[in-house]
Parts: sequence; structure tokens; C-alpha cells
Amino acid sequence: MKAPIRVAITGAAGNIGYALLFRLAAGDCYGPDQPIILQLVEIPPAMKALDGVCMELADCAFPLLHGIETADNPADGFKGANQIFMVGARPRSKGMERADLIQANGPIFVAQGKAIESAAADDVRAVVVGNPCNTNALICAKNAPGVPEGRITAMTRLDQNRAVSQVATKAGALASDVERMVVWGNHSPTMFADYFHATVKGQAVTSAVDEGWLQNDFLPLVGKRGAAIIEARGASSAASAASAAIDHMSTWWHGTKEGQWTSMAVPSHGQYGAPEGVMFSFAVTVSGGEYQIVDGIEHSDFAKEKLAATGDELANEREVVKDLLG
Repeated sequence: MKAPIRVAITGAAGNIGYALLFRLAAGDCYGPDQPIILQLVEIPPAMKALDGVCMELADCAFPLLHGIETADNPADGFKGANQIFMVGARPRSKGMERADLIQANGPIFVAQGKAIESAAADDVRAVVVGNPCNTNALICAKNAPGVPEGRITAMTRLDQNRAVSQVATKAGALASDVERMVVWGNHSPTMFADYFHATVKGQAVTSAVDEGWLQNDFLPLVGKRGAAIIEARGASSAASAASAAIDHMSTWWHGTKEGQWTSMAVPSHGQYGAPEGVMFSFAVTVSGGEYQIVDGIEHSDFAKEKLAATGDELANEREVVKDLLG
């Protein structure tokens, strides 16, 4: 059996963390032959609840779980971590604006960035789940200047999964039948789910599904799905967010399949007209733990407008947090 890797999770006793931990311990992310040591991080008032979560993990007797460690701060919780899920953040509640989230959560990621730099393993890979995740990831990365660029990313896989599900349902297909559906830009209602380059059962989505529905119904359905879930259940997405986080890190670990793309929010250097110096979701391929932004994708004028709008939002968010960028 392989040597265990250290996997740190912030907000480990929260709803997303709870949905995430048992799947990690079962091998759903890194595979059935990769043991892990979980490093669970919470705020001090939640440590008692975290003790209960640890009891449940122990009671599952997962063969791949080779240890559980807890900490009430990221400096201790990230020690030697190879993989980090940054879940802990104030969730968006009904009526809460993105600006409120930025103000509440931004400082959290200053401390976490510094902790990654000072304590994590040299091969660390991290994904920010806590919203607004693109800008929180930017804050985190700017406060970890010694960590190689691109090791801290943000999760837009949830948007991708939502887009895949909607198209599959509309086309009378399975989720596995939808390929190359990627999301561009911000994890927000401005994101652009790129149906122009996606296929379903090998056929272009634009041929298999009515384009009027794609433009007028599909994009708002995906972009506002989080708000719809809050309206329905009175709380933010939890299990679906945890599943997407596993998908994000599993793809980063195992790589994309030949000819396939995935969505990751990574540092922008102006590719496809995106603003420089933000975390922008691109179509990427992954191999050997490294991502590559797919080159040469041609966008329609409609798509370019969408990319510009989501890029402008990210640039504006960056301006709001400029005092937190190290």
C-alpha cells in the first residue's frame, strides 16, 4: 500500500465538511489504494462538534484512514499538508450580497494563505470552496507568495456539474453522456457555462438542444442555482458542493481523460481576454498534478460578452479586497 498523504480540511464540522469527510476517508477522491491522514481544522467554538465528527469517522473503520488530527487554527492544521480543502467560511444566507461575503470571509483567507506558506508540504495543492471562492483564492495566494503559482485554486466544478446535469436532463441523456462542458469566469451568476463547445452523446449540444432554451433558460438556471437551493432548503448547497470539491481534487490528482476538459479557477495572465491578476475559471486539461489552460478555443460574440462581464465582476471584487492582497 502507498504511503499516506495528509489532507487538511477547514470548516470540517460544518455542513459541507461533514458531507466531504466520509467520502474522502472512503477513497472517493484519491482512489482505493491511497491511504490518507485527515487534518481537520475548525474555529475554537466548534471543536466539541468536531470531536463528535472524529468519533463517527473512527466508528466507520475506514481501511484507508490512517489517522485523524484536529486543530483550532490553520497554522497547526496545515502542517505537512499535501492537499487542502478550504471549506470554512461564512455561508451565504438568504438576502446576503456578495459584497457582504467578501467583507466577512476575506480576512479568513489572509491567515490561511500565510499558514499554507509556513506550514504545508512542498507539493501542496489547495482548493478554495468558501465563497466568494475566486476572490478568496486570490487573497489566499497573494498571502502565500512562496507557494508556486497555480497551487491554490478555486472551485467552479459545482457550476460545471450543474450545467452537465441540466443539459443531460433536457436532452434525455445521462450526465456521463455530456462532455467538454466547462465554466468560464467567476463562481457567481455571471459565470458562463460554455455550451457551444460541449457535446451530448457525441453530438454538439447546440444541435441536440434548442438554442433558445440554452440562452434564455439554461444559463440563468445554472448561474442562479445556488440561490434557488437556498430558497428551497433555507441553507446553502452542502452535499453537492462537497461532491464538486472531490471532483476538483480527484481530477487534479488523477488527471483528465484523453480529449476531455474540466473547469478550474486559476491565476489569469490575460488568456481569452480575462483580466490579469484574478482567479478566473478556464477550460483546462490536467496531467501529472499540473493543469494547462486549453489553447485555441474560439468564442462567439455572445460568449465573448459573457466572458467580459464575468471578468469585470472579478476585477471589481479584486478592487474591494486590494488591502488584503499582501
